[in-house]
Amino acid sequence: MRPVALDDARLAALAREHGTPLYVYDAATIRARHAALAGFDVVRYAAKANPNLTLLKLLRNLGASIDVVSAGEIERAFAAGFPAERIVFTADLFDRAALERVGRHGLHVNVGSQAMLAQLADARPGGSVTLRINPGFGDGHHAKVTTGGELSKHGIWHADLAGAIDEARSRGFAVTGLHVHVGSGANFESLCASGELLARSARLVGDTLRTISCGGGLPVRYRPTDLEFDVARYARAWREHARAIEAFTRRPIELEIEPGRWLVAECGVLVAEVRATKRQGEREFVLVDAGFHNLVRPTMYGAYHEIRALAKTGGERPTIVAGPLCESADVFTQGQDGEFAPIPLPPLAPGDFVALHDVGAYGSSMASNYNSQPLAAEVLIDGARSWLVRRRQSFDELLAPEREL
Repeated sequence: MRPVALDDARLAALAREHGTPLYVYDAATIRARHAALAGFDVVRYAAKANPNLTLLKLLRNLGASIDVVSAGEIERAFAAGFPAERIVFTADLFDRAALERVGRHGLHVNVGSQAMLAQLADARPGGSVTLRINPGFGDGHHAKVTTGGELSKHGIWHADLAGAIDEARSRGFAVTGLHVHVGSGANFESLCASGELLARSARLVGDTLRTISCGGGLPVRYRPTDLEFDVARYARAWREHARAIEAFTRRPIELEIEPGRWLVAECGVLVAEVRATKRQGEREFVLVDAGFHNLVRPTMYGAYHEIRALAKTGGERPTIVAGPLCESADVFTQGQDGEFAPIPLPPLAPGDFVALHDVGAYGSSMASNYNSQPLAAEVLIDGARSWLVRRRQSFDELLAPEREL
């Protein structure tokens, strides 16, 4: 779903105004994605996908709740105006900073390991918890984002759930929620199969259960050939699981979904300037000023992102698009095994712009200062308006945390 607002002329104008690399987000796309999730009782945004404060505030105003995974994300959630009752902390461990904030603010916790229960009882005695189940299988667009099964660190192993429930109760907690998440970009069948296991697991909890969460992981159409995920059908399938649980708890069950990438991936593009072109043997290279310090997904997962040349057409030829970093892996056009995967682009020259699509999730949130590159600026478009929602990091800010001997 390419945002209509992100046309060539507008992106080029924003790049000239704010410089490159530049993330540009479209608010209308986020609103449309949120509206498509109306079949769920609670939409809980996974902040790790993109924690920009303006995007968090936009989602808060739409009625979304928020899922956080660190002390820093807790601070961002409060800074964006989320009340404590709309924040859930999800993790497989507590670091000390996160545990202190969970206790101080009385945050609800989605517990991913039994070891967390004793620590939580010391920091925030009593109350309720959600238990995250590892269903024994996982799925995702890459092994590195598969979050279920024996090779995943995430969640309480399904066979150990009864023991975890007993442990929670012995610590004074009521188990009011169950959560499952099999991976990012999982297929429809795997996502629904996790629901069947969760519905069976609900019987172990009994009538204290109030909420079930199907997690996130909904696939995104990165390629034109990818099928659009039928989210309405998915909501209906999970609603059936909720009704089955209600039949024996005899009380309403709230159905949550926890999307991150699905809500924001398609809202964003990364605009980069062409700084050089070269031919290496039979290979055509276009070198741009964005690299894996801005978008690591191609390097980490071999992930595909559509790349288009702004205001350039005709004469397309197979082209490798690479960045400025001192790494051979700093290539946007590569497959899962790191092999080159050239894409058709028209002839480009220094000063031209390219746009990398579907970077609203896990673009800026996974960015780094590798090679002492400053973090890029971010702009939000909302209809005819646009404004800077994160300024470019300065070199003084880059150096500020360090002290000389």
